[in-house]
Amino acid sequence: MAELKTKATKQSVAAFLKSVTDAQKREDAAAVIEIMRAATKAEPVMWGASIIGFGSYRYKYETGREGDWPIVGLSPRKTNLTLYIMPGFDQYTDLLTRLGKHTTGASCLYIKRLSDIDMATLKKLVTLSVAAMKKKYKPA
Repeated sequence: MAELKTKATKQSVAAFLKSVTDAQKREDAAAVIEIMRAATKAEPVMWGASIIGFGSYRYKYETGREGDWPIVGLSPRKTNLTLYIMPGFDQYTDLLTRLGKHTTGASCLYIKRLSDIDMATLKKLVTLSVAAMKKKYKPA
């Protein structure tokens, strides 16, 4: 079975953020980091080369594949900020309608800039998703 490529690393989060060339994206990422730090009570850790994660949990699929992944995380990508909301979004539809301009994938929330969204709603979404993950999974 193939080994998961994206793992926690010793890479500096601060150095990674400095490498983000778009100043607004760098500022937005710093603001999201503070929201995630408060929700998890954990310090940010680099996962692979471009994901900033907080906390971790151990998952195991029915296929037998297992690994560790952040409870919540983000990546300041070229076109948007990608937030990893691991429980998905089915239980947060009311929050998503109030969030503002965004798109979603299975567990990814895509935001162009924080000025497009309601920050109180984002904080609540992150906080609730972290609580759901901590309730469902034991820390890795």
